Amino acid sequence: MDGHSPPATEATRLLELQRAAHAKQRVPTARARTDRLYQLEDMIRKRAESFADAISADFGNRSRFETDLLEIMVLISAIRYARKNVKWWMQPSFREVGINFWPGSAWVRPEPLGVVGIVSPWNYPLQLALSPLVDAIAGGNRVIIKPSEQTPNFCDLLKRAISETFEEDEIAVVLGGPDVAAEFSRLPFDHLVFTGSTSVGRRVAAAAAENLTPSTLELGGKSPAVICPSASMKKAVQAIAYGKFINAGQTCIAPDYVLAPRERVIEFAELLLAETRRAYPDLGGDYSSMISERAFDRLTAAVTEAELGGAKVLRHPAPSDRARRILPPIVVLDPPQECLLVREEIFGPVLPVIGYDTLADALDWINAHPAPLALYVFAEDAREQSKVLDGTQSGGVTVNGTLLHIAQEGLPFGGVGASGWGAYHGKAGFDRFTHQRAVFKTGVFNAATLLSPPYGKRARRLLKFLMR
Repeated sequence: MDGHSPPATEATRLLELQRAAHAKQRVPTARARTDRLYQLEDMIRKRAESFADAISADFGNRSRFETDLLEIMVLISAIRYARKNVKWWMQPSFREVGINFWPGSAWVRPEPLGVVGIVSPWNYPLQLALSPLVDAIAGGNRVIIKPSEQTPNFCDLLKRAISETFEEDEIAVVLGGPDVAAEFSRLPFDHLVFTGSTSVGRRVAAAAAENLTPSTLELGGKSPAVICPSASMKKAVQAIAYGKFINAGQTCIAPDYVLAPRERVIEFAELLLAETRRAYPDLGGDYSSMISERAFDRLTAAVTEAELGGAKVLRHPAPSDRARRILPPIVVLDPPQECLLVREEIFGPVLPVIGYDTLADALDWINAHPAPLALYVFAEDAREQSKVLDGTQSGGVTVNGTLLHIAQEGLPFGGVGASGWGAYHGKAGFDRFTHQRAVFKTGVFNAATLLSPPYGKRARRLLKFLMR
């Protein structure tokens, strides 16, 4: 914020500025797009340490390694993939022409939408602000980013970094709280991207609809991990512990709960806690803090609620520390169905484990709830893998692992149903942020002229022939 204009006015000014720039250069060249991607990578690399410091300061403690691994590395990989492919993605795609319209030709031109707005969350503040930016740049768009006010140190650094790297008619950042985010969502962007909770996503979608602004919503939800009868327990324990407790569970595609054969629930829970003790022996620098005291208190109360309701609770031996917002890994066995841990997305280091009698029962449990953003299947038997995939719906899937589908630039990333709509990453992101403009060109002979009024015998005979 420049200190002179109200935040909403600043966003409006930037939108008008970028619209004017887009009108002057509607379709940037491949060279212009790759140059911006080089600039973005250079910006990230030069400030990687500063970004990690700012994010850790906002969290209280955020593992430096996890910031490098899950934010810096992921972004650099995405930038390089887009840079390598954008020239080919931009090429027109020629389509089949019906014999009735020969010798005409038809093709699709991928064209920039214009100005894209991005509303990004706090849990991976760098990656989730800049990952859609990469795809929007590849699509030839201009972009305005509204990051979450819950990471103020990061926000200030991101705004400075973007303003020092790009002209504000190319890429800009707007800062502010929920009121600014609400106003931002109502602006007439050519596309709006939102990553966050389902409840806020509903409001964002409604605000965007006022201007018929198309949107991409990444909303999370309760992503299950299904341990099938044929699963390798060792693989399941290692992968679920990693996916659940990295960033202290504050990951939109973290395993939210586990469905395991009833006779293996205790075995899984004990092995999982042993894995957390190995990975985080003293909950030191590699274990992240909760983002706020409110988040810490919410989950502490939720665990107490489940325990009072009859659930068995197993805890990492390290003590909780509210002052530092450190909540150790917790496993909750068979929580009551009406408790918060079952009703709401957990978004923290608490993992319910629910026993099932048959795999069909597990799939029924999943399908009784809204479609999640991610689903994890642990099975050595290919038939069991197929049964889970055929019998459920989710945004994306990793088989015999967690989180890894999001790191594949060749795969679209997005939700379905209550977990969101629209997908990006790689070619899917390029397609999401471009208009697929259809073009038909008549040949030297245009058969349509033979079907023009007045409709005489020749036209009728020709129409009868075409309808044969």
